[in-house]
Amino acid sequence: MSSIPPASHPSRRPNQLSQEKSPYLLQHQFNPVDWLPWSSEAFRLARESGKPLFLSIGYSTCHWCHVMERETFENKSIASFLNAHFISIKVDREERPDVDKIYMTYVQSTQGGGGWPLNVFLTPDLKPFYGGTYFPPEAKLGRPGFRQLLEHIHEIWTERKADVFASASQTHAQLQKFTAREPEAGRVLTLRELDHAFAKFKDEYDEKHGGFGNAPKFPRPSQPAFMLRQAVRRQDDRALRMVLHTCERMAAGGLHDQLGGGFSRYSVDRKWLVPHFEKMLYDNAQLAGLYLDAYRVSGHPGHAQTVRRLLEYIRRDMTHPEGGFYSAEDADSEGKEGKFYCWTLDEIRTLLAPEEAALAIRYYGITAEGNFHDHSDPQALAGQNVLHVADARLSPGEEPLLQSVQAKLFSARAKRVRPHRDDKILSSWNGLMLGACARAYAILEEPAYLEMARRNLRFLQRRLWDPDTKTLYHRWREGHRDDVQLLDAYAFLASGVLDYYQATLEPSALSFCVELCESMLKGFFDAANGGFWQSAGQASDLILRLKEDYDGAEPSGNSVATGVLLRLATITERPDFREAAEKTLRLFADRLQELPQAVPHLLLALDFWIDVPRRVVVTGNPAEPGTAQLLRNILQVYQPGMVVLGTTGAVEPFAKTLPLAGAPLAYVCTGQTCQAPTRDPAALRSLLIDSPTGGANRLKPRD
Repeated sequence: MSSIPPASHPSRRPNQLSQEKSPYLLQHQFNPVDWLPWSSEAFRLARESGKPLFLSIGYSTCHWCHVMERETFENKSIASFLNAHFISIKVDREERPDVDKIYMTYVQSTQGGGGWPLNVFLTPDLKPFYGGTYFPPEAKLGRPGFRQLLEHIHEIWTERKADVFASASQTHAQLQKFTAREPEAGRVLTLRELDHAFAKFKDEYDEKHGGFGNAPKFPRPSQPAFMLRQAVRRQDDRALRMVLHTCERMAAGGLHDQLGGGFSRYSVDRKWLVPHFEKMLYDNAQLAGLYLDAYRVSGHPGHAQTVRRLLEYIRRDMTHPEGGFYSAEDADSEGKEGKFYCWTLDEIRTLLAPEEAALAIRYYGITAEGNFHDHSDPQALAGQNVLHVADARLSPGEEPLLQSVQAKLFSARAKRVRPHRDDKILSSWNGLMLGACARAYAILEEPAYLEMARRNLRFLQRRLWDPDTKTLYHRWREGHRDDVQLLDAYAFLASGVLDYYQATLEPSALSFCVELCESMLKGFFDAANGGFWQSAGQASDLILRLKEDYDGAEPSGNSVATGVLLRLATITERPDFREAAEKTLRLFADRLQELPQAVPHLLLALDFWIDVPRRVVVTGNPAEPGTAQLLRNILQVYQPGMVVLGTTGAVEPFAKTLPLAGAPLAYVCTGQTCQAPTRDPAALRSLLIDSPTGGANRLKPRD
């Protein structure tokens, strides 16, 4: 199946985007707009022509990006005006999140909100002077019409160009001031930050439907992951129920693909019922980790089953033949949002036997009116139902009947036109899924997940890593990689490789993780103030260098880098790794103290830093079955303040003194003290938990 939807106007002359590899840019190659990629050539044309730049940012599975393309960028009159008076640039936000962050920050600060498509007008020196998100061709929904907006911008540019430049320069200076960050003297991080965040998240909990906050509701897995960690440490049953209830409701909702596995990006309502149907690799990687932890804590098989179905979706639909993981699937099919996923009552009755149909209607809550209507499309399909678990009660005889229902519906759905798949492979998001697969292998004892992780790691090392220069690139597609280096790529992949190492104890994986972190420190770390720049120092096409400080649907590179450096420092005893992490925590101390809901993933790193982590040293040959089983016994215990290491490779000096001969053993160590070695699963569990909180080793807070 081609990853790029067929061109709607193949007879048209393609614009310069036809030479690109991004699926998003290729979707716009036949627009009548003379699009250019983000490049020095586009900037030169703007300078030489004296025209302003029109920058449009989106991604290939973005529903409202598709709407604006159909309505606005396919409009020949609008395209003609753009071509005459502007230099138009398209950017894939997933390939260049550093570009997107700059102009999203501008739009959010001037318009009070943001989103995609992101549309910004720039001076030829790349400074913004007006921007917004979706613009219809004519005024509607309280938004100005795009043609009228273009005419107004052109008039101002023509008659008051000096004012525009002055305003853009002033705005740029304000952005520099707004985004600048230096550590504040006197800030001390203690347990109080964790206490404050824990209480605040509790207040945001939706008692009825699970999750935190109101509609639209995003899974944002790092927030329930933080809550789970605190609930277990503090023996807080109410908080534990919050997390497990959230997992249950998400898995039962339309957010979760009830037939094919995996999760959509977010729910438009509080109930997790109606999703925005696009599926993102980064969401599913993080959710796999959350459900693995929910399973380890609760023992509930439903959470394990959610992970198995999710990873089967990734293996079946989102994996390149060489092992890389694709980026996303669209919300739309045949130009209709949700068409691939939704069902009418008549379809259910036609496809299924009467007894099956009756069960499906009750179990999935199917009605003649439906529960989904695409409000962006006046001709939207009627009576569409998003499948969700409306009534989970099943008699023993109904369980095989439900399996028959699911098999028939899945088979029928497979004959539909599938949504567009964005098949670019990003080292950042692949790192997240690599770690999820490795952890799932150990926790669920499924060798197929280890094979997924191992093939993915080999792919990334072969296609996106340069071992000679120790450089990691961000995107690969159809045999070509880009030349972009981003913090997220290094941090996310290092975290995933470290998860893989702890599940396998392969010394080469630990060495690779060390190399990634060394390159990350060299290319992105601010040694003077702490924190990591989002893009490498050689990036010459950015008006700002930023340190991302927000854990949204994706965690920030700073949060992930801090966490992986703290874990790796514990395994290797590398003081430079620990010092960089500590400097980063202190740089963002105000964020942790005053707005913890902005940085839940960084809170996980803070929790690890405040605690004294357990080190579990496993002796023996990592390739032997006994060692693998011992590792699984260790990793099946929910103990987030724990690292696992072997006795060879780049590990701490003490681990190398332990004998390799004989059957594998596990030494559980805290600080400078180790317990007697064991290989008994029950004894191991007792040593790792050692109190009902799983955190009895907590010492006084560090300064």
